[in-house]
Amino acid sequence: MQLRTALFSLAGLAAAAIEDGTPFNLMALRSASDIHFAPFNAALNSILLRLPSQNANCGCGVPSNSSAAFYLEEGGLYLYTGDDSTPQQLFVDRSGMGESWPRNGERDVFELDEYDDLTFNGSGFLACPGSIDDAWSVWVSAGVANPGGHTDCLGLVARAVENDDAAPCLYTN
Repeated sequence: MQLRTALFSLAGLAAAAIEDGTPFNLMALRSASDIHFAPFNAALNSILLRLPSQNANCGCGVPSNSSAAFYLEEGGLYLYTGDDSTPQQLFVDRSGMGESWPRNGERDVFELDEYDDLTFNGSGFLACPGSIDDAWSVWVSAGVANPGGHTDCLGLVARAVENDDAAPCLYTN
């Protein structure tokens, strides 16, 4: 009896899944690397790691911190703007063209797994060094070790961390 009680108590301590519409931040998990625990940033139509400044407009004197806030809604991944009338939705172009809003852009297959790790249609992510301001560009893992002509890319886990105090911001595009 006591063992069951203890097990049920421990089960109650498990983190609940982040629900649709709830803001969260993303951090990269890649042990023994420059990107381990790096927050995800958003700027210039890109998702990046270790970007010194996002230059986001957070209004009301709220500083643009170094981490972008996101939320999921029906499989779509959005930047948290706090205003449904100005959504900034992310898309992925697995065709390799990757320019502007491509005909092949996919938007509605993002999800968080039981560990709150973000995936895109079951695929993980890569980060490649050498982007703007020495940041790392983030790519969906589509079977190419070094996408976009980059070198030294690393696979990573994108872990979501719920953020009840997320500042609504408009990110540069």
